[in-house]
Amino acid sequence: MHTIAVLALDQVIPFDLSTPIEVFTRTRLPDGRSGYQIRVCAEPRDIDTGAFVLRAHWGLDGLKGADTIILPGTATPSAPLAPAVRDALRAAAADGTRIASICSGTFILAATGLLDGLRATTHWLAAASLAAAYPDIEVDPDVLYVDNGQFLTSAGAAAGLDLCLHMIRRDYGSAVAAHAARLSVMPLEREGGQAQFIVHDYPPTPQGSVLEPLLAWLQDNLGHDLTLADMAARAGTSTRTLIRRFREQTGTTPLQWLHRARIRQAQHLLETTPHSVERIGAQVGFGSPTAFRDRFKRTTGVSPHTYRRTFS
Repeated sequence: MHTIAVLALDQVIPFDLSTPIEVFTRTRLPDGRSGYQIRVCAEPRDIDTGAFVLRAHWGLDGLKGADTIILPGTATPSAPLAPAVRDALRAAAADGTRIASICSGTFILAATGLLDGLRATTHWLAAASLAAAYPDIEVDPDVLYVDNGQFLTSAGAAAGLDLCLHMIRRDYGSAVAAHAARLSVMPLEREGGQAQFIVHDYPPTPQGSVLEPLLAWLQDNLGHDLTLADMAARAGTSTRTLIRRFREQTGTTPLQWLHRARIRQAQHLLETTPHSVERIGAQVGFGSPTAFRDRFKRTTGVSPHTYRRTFS
């Protein structure tokens, strides 16, 4: 039987903690046997979750001999990692233990140094903070999970379910994983990635910025056929200067900003109106339905029709 140790640290997110416990304890092999044994570990044994206090049966000793260690997220991802926890995780990794994180649990794994040089993900809201704190990690905010073999990371909330089902499929095959997915009322594989859940807001611009009037004008004219030359003329500057100012003040180019703003408006229209995809594409300034669908899927990871089914 595969042993899984779920490590609860202070301010653990209850949803992240319960997800692997629920999924793995319900997993059954074809002959009816349980596929996993679960240990909930904590150091100290009493953990404050914010809503309640959790008392774990196992301390850090429960990590020893486990086949997999799962790190749920915490409400304080930037909190320093206790040396005893760091050492226990590194020792487990040296023994070949698989270690997976859910949501902001990626910060815990990152703090051990085990993700250095690897690709990883976390909740999209925390992705920038993770990248800034751990520049040696390639942070991908658009995916539901990343499997590096021994080390796996997942995005927030329900993406923990996706990761757990993925590990079941690795351990016991698709049939067992599909049965676990049905019990969880989840598809075994979800279309698209985390990008579809990201609110693609306009990049922040400092108040009083010289770009502020131009950005306001662009937001009011997303449906028009706008070129870089049009934007430069509106701003009263050269295209070269405009590109430089955009880089300095928004971190992107004028056309990338425009595409992002159009997709954000399209998301809003897909959520709140019955308009056809073709009409919405035209409303937000795309010259053809094909161009709109391609750009929308590249930005969000799913088609406009799938996005509407998910969020309308």
